[in-house]
Amino acid sequence: MHGTGYLGIILVFLIAAVVAVPLFRRLGLGAILGYLAAGVAIGPEGLAVVPDPEDVLAASEFGVVMLLFIIGLELSPPRLWVMRRQVFGTGGLQVLVSAAAIGLVAATFLGGWKAPVVVGLGLALSSTAVGLQLLAERKELTAAHGRVAFAILLFQDLVAIPLLAAIPLLGEAKALEQSAPPMASVLNAVVVIAAVIVGGRLLLRHLLRVVARANSVEVFTATALLVVVGNAWLMQWVGLSMGLGAFLAGVLLADSEYRHELESHIEPFKGLFLGLFFMAVGMSIDLGVVAREPAVILGGVLALLAVKTLLLMAIGRWSGGLAPREALRLGAVLAMGGEFGFVVFAEALKAGLIDAAMRDKLFVVIGLSMAATPLALMAVSRWLQTHPEPKPQRAHDTIDDEHPRVIIAGFGRMGQIVGRMLRAQKIPFTALETSAEQVDFLRRFGNKIYFGDPARPELLRAARADLAEVFVLTTDDPDANVRTARLVKRMFPHLKVYARARNRQHAFKLMDMDVQVTRETFHSSLVLGRRVMEALGVPAEEAARNTERFREHDEALLRQQHLVYDDEAALVASAREAQRELETLFEADIEPADDDGDAGR
Repeated sequence: MHGTGYLGIILVFLIAAVVAVPLFRRLGLGAILGYLAAGVAIGPEGLAVVPDPEDVLAASEFGVVMLLFIIGLELSPPRLWVMRRQVFGTGGLQVLVSAAAIGLVAATFLGGWKAPVVVGLGLALSSTAVGLQLLAERKELTAAHGRVAFAILLFQDLVAIPLLAAIPLLGEAKALEQSAPPMASVLNAVVVIAAVIVGGRLLLRHLLRVVARANSVEVFTATALLVVVGNAWLMQWVGLSMGLGAFLAGVLLADSEYRHELESHIEPFKGLFLGLFFMAVGMSIDLGVVAREPAVILGGVLALLAVKTLLLMAIGRWSGGLAPREALRLGAVLAMGGEFGFVVFAEALKAGLIDAAMRDKLFVVIGLSMAATPLALMAVSRWLQTHPEPKPQRAHDTIDDEHPRVIIAGFGRMGQIVGRMLRAQKIPFTALETSAEQVDFLRRFGNKIYFGDPARPELLRAARADLAEVFVLTTDDPDANVRTARLVKRMFPHLKVYARARNRQHAFKLMDMDVQVTRETFHSSLVLGRRVMEALGVPAEEAARNTERFREHDEALLRQQHLVYDDEAALVASAREAQRELETLFEADIEPADDDGDAGR
């Protein structure tokens, strides 16, 4: 491996990722656990093909940097300003309370007060990379708990700056002498942040505009990387978080015309570096420490996850305004330790606040807590699915003593259009809907709609179905649709029933009951097909004629297939024969034009 240098190491990482990640995804364990397991396998405690994980971890932090840049692109400055209470209120409260609670627990094992303070602050921080990646995989970044989680993680990135500056102050005099003057560091940080904000507003967009005019994909990719890496380097130069610089750059470009283009160029690099980061974390887990003191390590991981989960749930409920189930998801996704804890405890060792043995234990606890989080989140999600939130039962509405000519069951998209057409002609109708939220929403717009299940006989009687002339069935669930149609045809045989059909099989079941069916996407697809033909140069009259011919043919085919729809072989043969007939039909339409010499026009 040494003879091939970096090429061999890159090959090892790629093989590990290609093997582990698909396997773990297939097992339902997610990509993050696959990367972590791959890192353990190739690291010093496994096959030892990559003996030094620290260099890899430092390089792979660019994955977190790029992730924060892309998230910044989704947050314009006005939206970020709206989040200020969550960032500084909820985020600050989480760090303060978690650090205090963990510090008190650590004080029972460590002497003095300085070491427990550092341990509490270091473990109060969560992994930005793991947390945001899990939320992104589950498409929960915009959910209520996802927004609170992001606000907390953003504050943790901000608080990391004074925390690092405070560690030498808590340490020995020698460490203090070697540290930079705190006031100078703060001043440098303020100047650089201001430079990034002003420069981003005044220069970045002009730079991207010039590069875009060059019309070179490679140069635009290089410019996108330059924006991310340049801002990250500036922040690191003054002792700030690299991710903070990239995040600020993303926010400043969030409302620019190049937002989506930048995201598309950065996304592949972000994925590769994040995978590398997770593997580096797996490599840093010292299995020897686990083998020597398994009870201590297991107890530390469980205690960290339990304490932070409970605190995050309480903070999410009280400060974040989350419902109990959302607060539980918040606790599950942020209860782990974070990658910044590695930096904090490494600096604490240099300052003489903790010894090497304690640092190694804390490193392992953080790494294992990050590995356990995807499993914990899966367990929480499964438990929430098997224990759905009980919905308050609502009795069906009392229906006015009216004499509607039409009853519409299901007042969604199709039902509302039918209702608007009837209302425009002053034809009285009664609308029934099974969703209480939909009923309350539509009533705010002046719609006369009643809550209840149209498959219940007492509701149909209350709606005076016996006096109506037409029953329109547009409920979304095909099974409920068929069930309601069967009940209506049995109880009120005088009604003409017109029903929405999801597909041909659904239509056949309704046709069995002599219900007039309308396939929900059929007519809109005909309109779309006609417009496509016109876009390809077919004259409008010919496109309209071809569309109508296709509609008539398919309606006839539907009636023919209804006679054999329970015989799959006959149904397949019928479909193939119909396709040949359709092609012959259109060819016959072209032949007279050929005779007149107009073929090929």
